Amino acid sequence: MTEAAPSAKISLLEELNFLLTNRIPRRLATRLFGHLSRIENPLLARAGIGFWRLFADLDLSDSAESRFASLHACFTRRLKEGARPIEPDPAILTSPCDALVGTCGAIAGSTLIQAKGLTYTLAELVHDSALAESYAGGRFVTLRLTASMYHRFHAPGDLVVRRVTRIAGDAWNVNPIAVRRIEKLFCRNERAVVECALKECEARLTLVPVAAILVAGIRLHARASYDKGEEMGWFEHGSTIIVLAPDHFALCDGVREGAAIRMGRPLLRKT
Repeated sequence: MTEAAPSAKISLLEELNFLLTNRIPRRLATRLFGHLSRIENPLLARAGIGFWRLFADLDLSDSAESRFASLHACFTRRLKEGARPIEPDPAILTSPCDALVGTCGAIAGSTLIQAKGLTYTLAELVHDSALAESYAGGRFVTLRLTASMYHRFHAPGDLVVRRVTRIAGDAWNVNPIAVRRIEKLFCRNERAVVECALKECEARLTLVPVAAILVAGIRLHARASYDKGEEMGWFEHGSTIIVLAPDHFALCDGVREGAAIRMGRPLLRKT
């Protein structure tokens, strides 16, 4: 019997990953995982974190705490002071989170690219045609937080929050396999539309945190004004943030699909 080709093995693993993370009762799995992750038992937490490390590159060296009462406490951990230097240039918007850059670039009219061959519209994402039209021809960046990453997100610049809209939805996994297969995935999942205005130039900026399986929880601080780098909220687990900016912003050097970026590093530059 001949050994399967590497591409066939990869396809099989991707298929298994897709089935395990998307063809299950997503809401039930999310509620169950949420309950289990919040059980406060240090021994259970250590065992869970040890199991987690078998499947993910979990780095806790920059965590403000070294011991956790629960898995949830580890998922939503804070960082040591100074662990994420913030780019001070006021003309630069920084990444709101640690992430892998997904699709990004110019918004073609009102259409954004989800993956090769798959698109969605701004109106479908934000459920507001006027808001969608205001970003036509602008810039977008899709930021994917993996399960082992720091899960809190921060203000990309000095800004004022004008409006927050919660949009109910599903809890599909947002990993690359699902993004390549599920049409309009980000428009299906639960999400928040956080409309902001930058203090210095009053330019618009919108953040769209998207929930996913084992998450279904986006927490936002109830504040109207943030300084650059201040914490705005957090995910209960890994997920995605889509950043929308007007056409007078451009991607910073190094911001491209597949690149890793940390919170506070340059993301978009005012032109």
